[in-house]
Amino acid sequence: MRTRDERGSATIELVILLPALFAVMFLGMQAALFYHARTVAIAAATEGAKAAGGETGKETDGVSAANAFIDEAGGDDVLKGASSTANRTATTVTVTVTGHSLSVIPGWNPVIIQSASLPVERLTAP
Repeated sequence: MRTRDERGSATIELVILLPALFAVMFLGMQAALFYHARTVAIAAATEGAKAAGGETGKETDGVSAANAFIDEAGGDDVLKGASSTANRTATTVTVTVTGHSLSVIPGWNPVIIQSASLPVERLTAP
């Protein structure tokens, strides 16, 4: 025979544990979205630096290559409001990609900023 004081205990446990379980699931999903957006941004910056770092490369080549990579990787579905900038000196080229990660947490839009630097290709005499 069951005692009366144990009735409804499963419901109370569920009411307490489900919000914590959902919070852990949402945080895990948010971490995955942030990591994926960051990975796409650094890969785009690297592609842009490779394009701008060529012997005849220009800053606009790097920006175009980075933007093309982002579009190919999913565009705004991966990195919202993405923008790329490039800076080329006589010895190095740096491409920076900036955007926002997708968010499952209302009101929070994590900013992603990733840069890649490479040496500029140049011919030297033997």
